[in-house]
Amino acid sequence: MEKIYLSTQSSLTVIILVGIFFILLGFLNSKKFVNNVNYIVGDRDENTFSLTASLTASALGAWILFGPASAATWGGIGAVIGYALGTAMPMLFLYNFGPKIRKEFPNGLTLTEFIKKRFGIGILKISLFLILFYLTIFLIAEVTAIAALLKFTSNIPLWITAGITLIICLLYILRGGFKLSVITDKYQFGFIVIIIIASLFLILENIDIPSFELIKQNSPNLIDKKYLPNYTAGLTFFIAVAATNLFHQGNWQRVFSAKNDKILKSSLVYSSLIIFLIVFWMGYTGLLSYSLNSEVISDMAFFDLLLVKNNSTVVISILILAMSLTLSTIDTLINAISSLIMIDGKFISESLKGKKIKNKSNIIILLLSVIVFIVASKGYSILYLFLLADLLCCAAVITIFYGFFNKKINPKLALYTIIIGLLSGLLFFPSQNFQSSILVGNLISLEYFNTFIKTNLLFISFIISIVMPLIIISIYSFRNSFK
Repeated sequence: MEKIYLSTQSSLTVIILVGIFFILLGFLNSKKFVNNVNYIVGDRDENTFSLTASLTASALGAWILFGPASAATWGGIGAVIGYALGTAMPMLFLYNFGPKIRKEFPNGLTLTEFIKKRFGIGILKISLFLILFYLTIFLIAEVTAIAALLKFTSNIPLWITAGITLIICLLYILRGGFKLSVITDKYQFGFIVIIIIASLFLILENIDIPSFELIKQNSPNLIDKKYLPNYTAGLTFFIAVAATNLFHQGNWQRVFSAKNDKILKSSLVYSSLIIFLIVFWMGYTGLLSYSLNSEVISDMAFFDLLLVKNNSTVVISILILAMSLTLSTIDTLINAISSLIMIDGKFISESLKGKKIKNKSNIIILLLSVIVFIVASKGYSILYLFLLADLLCCAAVITIFYGFFNKKINPKLALYTIIIGLLSGLLFFPSQNFQSSILVGNLISLEYFNTFIKTNLLFISFIISIVMPLIIISIYSFRNSFK
């Protein structure tokens, strides 16, 4: 029989009350936001606090309760640092890149506008596909995470939590759009910071010896400089997370919403620091949990530390944290997907244009929510799809963003580099059991590859997808320098 940390009634009451709070905020603050531009970027007047809070809350979804700690149990301190840096790095990249985009597109709404102007319709369609695919997978991951948590704490069926969460978010975000997302983010940011800090004190208080000493005594390999996964896992997570988040439309909406460049830069610095510290701490709990219990279920490493004592207050706090994390992320994702449909949908279908595009966008979002609900209710692990989405972004990131500075990258070259980067990465991208790939173990027998390649397929696939476009661009530039 599964252990119950909190009754079904109590758990549902907590998440519904949190949801009602944000729904009320929605109805109280959404009436004045009426036009499409306002729906996507607000009034372009966000101050430092609101922008910092929104960037942070949007980046930190419920995934931080599972992912960083889980990665730490096998990837060591390298995975912790890589995860934290990868999540924070896009903010620092936008520190320089954001103002340049704002200058070139003073009335900008999406990243895809820049892509269309720089590379044309062909690359726009490819970029739009990979961005929408990534955002959808992210959305599924968040709903799955909160559903899995309530099943763990209270044995609530996945479909109940998934349905409640989606309904709550749709009720307020479709009504208020971007501006409302920022307003709710400020409250969600407060909940997140308070409870994360509380978890730090609670966990460290329950450990008899200094935490780093505990890891050093019981799991020295996780912090050992010679432990290879410290490097491979760290680089994998850094590349995958950083590259993917650069294509996050929610971040670009916030870039365009800042009152001025000074506010934008300050907000990006503050949010990157906060994000790094929070993700690092969540990963560090994985090191602690594994050091205390090497048989811990990796996904539950954080909760294994917090729920040592069956304290209902702690469980309720976790649920408030998780719901805040989930809502802050999925309202950003839904608004981001909606904005892309409203701005770029016409390049996919003639039907996605006209004055009633917002209504059409809402219908698509509702249909998409049904798909998200179905997948999340099944309890599938979406890690594999998440990694595939990451690979798509990795294959395109060098071409798209380096292309801003290197005008020699024409649309044809951009297309070739993205395709070659993706195909090269796919050759080494591991199967679902992570034991083989298209090239390794299928086209060519495993016996022809050394241990490093066979055990680091994911790492190699991401490195190749990043490096191949850069090599092709370098060769092209070198050849043309002699013409």
